[in-house]
Amino acid sequence: MSEWLTNPVFTTWDTNTSLWSNTLITLYMTVGTMLFTALIGVPLGVLLYETERSTSRAARWINRIVGFIVNIGRSFPFIILIIALIPVTRFVVGRVTGPDAAMFALTISAIPFLARLIEINLREIAAGKIEAVQMMGATRWQVIRQVLLPEALPGIIGSLTTTTIAVIGYTAMAGAVGGKGLGDLAIRRGYQSYDDVVMIATVLVLIVIVVLVQAVGTALARAVDHRAQSR
Repeated sequence: MSEWLTNPVFTTWDTNTSLWSNTLITLYMTVGTMLFTALIGVPLGVLLYETERSTSRAARWINRIVGFIVNIGRSFPFIILIIALIPVTRFVVGRVTGPDAAMFALTISAIPFLARLIEINLREIAAGKIEAVQMMGATRWQVIRQVLLPEALPGIIGSLTTTTIAVIGYTAMAGAVGGKGLGDLAIRRGYQSYDDVVMIATVLVLIVIVVLVQAVGTALARAVDHRAQSR
C-alpha cells in the first residue's frame, strides 16, 4: 500500500507523471471528440438512410459515394489511421502531437462508426408509422423531425454510448503516438518503465470511466423510451 501512496502518479499534477491530469486529458479528448462526432455523424447517418430509400437517381449516387467513404473510414485500424492523417492533422491543427491533434484523428475515426449505427437505428423504425404521417401530408423534413428522430432516440443514445466507449479505447491508442492521456501514461510510465502500479491504476480508471458512461447512456435511453415507460 505504501508503494501506491508514495508513487508520483498519485501525488503530482505533472502531465508527464500524474494519473489525475492525464485522466482529465482523456476526458477532454473524449468529450471534444464526441461533440464533433455527434454534430456530423448523426446527420450523416440520416443522409445515408434517406438517400438509400429515395427513388431519385442523384440521391442513390450520393448514397453510394457517401457509403463508400464511410466504409473506407470504418475499415482503417485507428493506430494506422492516426499515422496516415499526420499531414492533414499538421495542416488543420498545426501540430501532430498532443490532445488536440489526437482529437482530430479520433473524430475522423468515430464519425463513420457513428453514422452507420444511426442508419441502423433509423432502419428499425416501423414503416407503418412513417406511412401514417406521410398520408397526413407531412413533408419529408417533418417525417425526419417528428417521427424518425423521436422514435429512434433510444437507439441513437445507445449508439452514442457505444461510440463514446470506443473513443475512450482509441484515446488509449492515441497515447502511442504522443496523444497524451491515460494511454500515453500507461505506455511511458507503466510499460516502458516497468511500473506495475501505473499500469494497474490506468486500467482501473479506464474501467471506471467506461462503466459510468455505459450506466449514464443506459439510463438516458430508458428515460426517453416510451415503450419502456408504458410497461
